[in-house]
Amino acid sequence: MSLWWLSVLLIPVLLVSARYCWWKPALPDALPRVLMYHMVSTQGDAKKHRGLRVNPKLFERQVAWLAANGWTFVTMSELAARDYAGDKLVALTFDDGYEDNLTNALPVLQKYAAKATLYLVVERHDNDWSVKKKAHHNSGALAAEPKLSDDQVHALLASGVFELGGHTLTHCHLPSTAFDDKVEEISACRMVLEHRFNTPVTSFAYPFGIFADEDVALVREAGFSNAVTTHEGIDGAYEGAVEGAFDNAGSGLTDPFRLRRVKISGKDNFWAFKIRMRIGFRGYL
Repeated sequence: MSLWWLSVLLIPVLLVSARYCWWKPALPDALPRVLMYHMVSTQGDAKKHRGLRVNPKLFERQVAWLAANGWTFVTMSELAARDYAGDKLVALTFDDGYEDNLTNALPVLQKYAAKATLYLVVERHDNDWSVKKKAHHNSGALAAEPKLSDDQVHALLASGVFELGGHTLTHCHLPSTAFDDKVEEISACRMVLEHRFNTPVTSFAYPFGIFADEDVALVREAGFSNAVTTHEGIDGAYEGAVEGAFDNAGSGLTDPFRLRRVKISGKDNFWAFKIRMRIGFRGYL
């Protein structure tokens, strides 16, 4: 075989390897996986935010695979509280508060006895927060996306499947928000949610995953016990892990206010999902 033909064959292999990193060794199952979802819905004709939409059939396949492969579903408060040494724990998290979390995700979670944490934006209706990060994202697509009503949130909580987490009042862009407004966005979020839904709110998700040390301090001062980011990966597997971050000796989790999550994208196939579960991310491309 000529070198030319060999290069033609190798290029696709190298591209697939870079895209998926299938060759990386699996991280230990004892390290909890925190998965990040947004919507569970079909793509439809929408061109924007495709990564936020996981197809319902693919979502069920993912949850069924987790259940069949011995993963125990926990909420974020359970993950923070329990001694999980040697267990295979997975925490499903949903950001923002989309209506399909009730209509499409909840039946699947109930079917497989799964649990989840919902990071709810208080003022989520008619709110296109994408423009707060980048002003040219002014399509209105997120504002038009159906969000959970308060009654629907009550139904999610009454199911025993979901617990509630905070995601600020308006899904603000923390770097461009004045200090006093950030204090209100973070602390009032927790107080409003606890009062409105009569439930503890102990976990927080940073809007857009963008935050500074100042914001971490505000989340801690607001009474949250942990916070998740959009930094991809699996805690305890990377340089800088702090032993016992959740008061569980040997946990190896990082700072509990900077927890990594495994991004579950609507652009991925099922193979990519399994790779993310193994190593925390899909690949380099």
